[in-house]
Amino acid sequence: MQANKIVHNHRNVQTIHFDDVKSGWEQWFFLISDQHHDAIDCNRKFEKEHLDLALERNAYIISAGDTFDMMQGKFDPRKSYAGMRPEYLHKMITLGNEAYFDIIVKDAIDFYKPYAHLFTVFGRGNHDTTIENHNGVSPISNLVYGLNSEIEVSHRIQAGGYGGWVKMNFATGGGKSNRSSLRLRYHHGSGGDAPVTRGMLQTARQGLYLPDADVVLNGHNHQSYWVPIARQRLNNSSNIVNDIIEFVRTPGYSQGYGDGHTGFSAERLSPKPIGGVWMRVFCNNGRDVEREFTPSVKGATTFLP
Repeated sequence: MQANKIVHNHRNVQTIHFDDVKSGWEQWFFLISDQHHDAIDCNRKFEKEHLDLALERNAYIISAGDTFDMMQGKFDPRKSYAGMRPEYLHKMITLGNEAYFDIIVKDAIDFYKPYAHLFTVFGRGNHDTTIENHNGVSPISNLVYGLNSEIEVSHRIQAGGYGGWVKMNFATGGGKSNRSSLRLRYHHGSGGDAPVTRGMLQTARQGLYLPDADVVLNGHNHQSYWVPIARQRLNNSSNIVNDIIEFVRTPGYSQGYGDGHTGFSAERLSPKPIGGVWMRVFCNNGRDVEREFTPSVKGATTFLP
């Protein structure tokens, strides 16, 4: 890991400092959301493939919410034991229904433990906040607390909000006086399925109220896109600057549509891709830090019985 340090400036802002950025330097990031890790239709195999590649690339991981699904709680009107992973049901027979949230969080801690030093922030999504609002427990805070107990490196994972910022500072040109930055705004997302626009109308709205963002990461509707939009600004030196704001939406790993036979997704939605997006930050000339995006998605073709 090449980061010098990670600073939590605010409960919703963190800064990653990279020193001695020179020609040939690079740093990978993996952008995800909507893992719905405890759901029976989560494609954990594909999720693990991505996390293992993140481990190989020393890629920092930014998660924009809905790490958990958690729809099978005792008082949840959406609950269906047919929708619960068999290993959770088995444990609940021994521990009781009251242990449902603890069982899922402990399972997630065990799964993400090998990658804990790569995660920078776990944001909150609507599934996560629903559990907080109705059950008085925060699965994201408990997951982050458990993972931070496993980390033996300098940074601590942040339990982020429904939206937040990750700022990256780069010291280039062989000295700390020559600096550049990249500002990533994450927001879990809102609204419905948006089968026609895929939610891309939000890029126009977000471009207006997020003038300082270089990258905007959204999730929520399980769609996938990368949209670069050019803009022109006047900097503090009265120089005209043409740059790009890039909008990324990540689909997650839930493949609830299945074969379209039954269920929420089959009744109201359409098939969705699964996966995440790689962001590579690099310097080729010893001065300018550039970025490129590579979506890694596929169709959810594994149908559930």
